[in-house]
Amino acid sequence: MQNQPSAPSSWLRSYYFVRAVFSVGWVAAAVVFSGQPALVSALLVLYPAWDAVANLVDARANGGLKANPAQAFNVAVSTITTLAVAVAVASSTHAVLGVFGLWAILSGLLQLSAAVRRWRSYGAQWVMVLSGAQSTLAGGFMISRALGTAVPGILDIAPYAGFGAFYFLLSAVWMTVAAYRKVGA
Repeated sequence: MQNQPSAPSSWLRSYYFVRAVFSVGWVAAAVVFSGQPALVSALLVLYPAWDAVANLVDARANGGLKANPAQAFNVAVSTITTLAVAVAVASSTHAVLGVFGLWAILSGLLQLSAAVRRWRSYGAQWVMVLSGAQSTLAGGFMISRALGTAVPGILDIAPYAGFGAFYFLLSAVWMTVAAYRKVGA
């Protein structure tokens, strides 16, 4: 008799695939619409809002916000970031990049925490650990650019989203392969 993949593991794989697809779409939209300020503003506000909703849905699917404190805090941080970006887009692109940088640091640390907590249960979390660490470093880089003299734009944030897509996709694929190996064993 073959083993069936567990429902939580299947959920997480699907969740990672959805996160990857969204990020790829966001990067594509950022490139296509980079010269259109209204659409750029909307995309900049959408990205942390999506992260808040995605973390909320994931936490609820995995025992709720109380059982997932890192994700609960990430929902709050991403919600506050959404509001801060909405204010910053009216101020300057330096402010927007600074807000994104701070958010990348905080959400990276929170993602790292969630991945460490999930390590034993799901496997393939080394990818999310790398993603969290990379997000933290990218946040520092964005803040340094925000403090510089060069005028930043959405294309300074797009690589961050692109790396996020890569990590989510790699984790989803890794977990899918592991599940097929387990079923075949």
